[in-house]
Amino acid sequence: MKQTVSFTRNAVNVFFHILTRCNLRCRHCYINPAQHGTADLDTETIIAWLKIFHDPAKRSNLIFLGGEPTLHEGLARSVKAAREIGYDSVTIDTNGYLFHDITKQLSPSDVDVFSFSLDGATRQTNDRIRGKGSYERCIAGIRDAVSRGFEASVIYTVSSENAEELPRMVPLLEELGVTRFFIQVIGIRGRSAEEVHASPEHSLQLTRERWLDLVPPVARRAAEAGIRTIYPRVFLEEGEPFECAGNVAENYFIFPNGRVYRCPLCEDYPLHAFAVSENRLVPTGKINESDLFSLAIPEGCVINKLVQDGNIEYDPAGRPRYRIACCLLKDEEIPLTTL
Repeated sequence: MKQTVSFTRNAVNVFFHILTRCNLRCRHCYINPAQHGTADLDTETIIAWLKIFHDPAKRSNLIFLGGEPTLHEGLARSVKAAREIGYDSVTIDTNGYLFHDITKQLSPSDVDVFSFSLDGATRQTNDRIRGKGSYERCIAGIRDAVSRGFEASVIYTVSSENAEELPRMVPLLEELGVTRFFIQVIGIRGRSAEEVHASPEHSLQLTRERWLDLVPPVARRAAEAGIRTIYPRVFLEEGEPFECAGNVAENYFIFPNGRVYRCPLCEDYPLHAFAVSENRLVPTGKINESDLFSLAIPEGCVINKLVQDGNIEYDPAGRPRYRIACCLLKDEEIPLTTL
């Protein structure tokens, strides 16, 4: 059953990049060290910042990211501290290498989900994008997490480099015991922006027709197999109003240099709405991303228009043929067995 994942007005979603260091060099990595910093946050700082963003009056959801967060020696302690602070859900996004025996340091009561990044149903495709040997290590990591009782999800970033293998992910996820599937659209930021700028003729993002022909049917098929599947709306339907999550939801994307963004599309630029300074959340001066959220344009998302307008098509009169949704607007296919 398909439903829209509405912007959550009564929750705080904290996407915490505790370091930018990683053992892989994925071609589409969005981390930009010049904008996000290169230092690992020390564990005491991580815990202090966690306290800033927790709101006891609202559901607080926390996602630990990097770089590769399991490279951080203090990750297990930070997870346990988050639970003590009162975070309602904790997710760890990982490339599957699971450093420091993290699945042995934590239990399913500490972590709601281990979310694994896998960008190909085959070794050849995944390793071309993420690096040699990464497919086998990620598969092994998923098996390890599932065997220890953790819930496992998989994130698949769809691009022109791996779109043809997306349908083949469904039987693989079934076999691995994965219960959640996140299909992501590739953002033109970080390394993917560098690749596009180097070869403007090469499009990494799918056309509207290709996206709609491919992604929703695969999501339905995964749900039929019992796997909860979430994917971005990307393209608004005719007559559907545009709404920006920055105006109605509390999403914080935190980086080690103290920058705090409300919109992930802005992360290549010093447009962050907030900064953490002396363990306090401080608004930044104008002009920042918040000043853009209320702008109304025919194309839909103004930030998409500013930073990655290659996914917009225009008619001969210069009018956009469709509108781009907020990147945080999601559709979800729910298995009937869970209803």
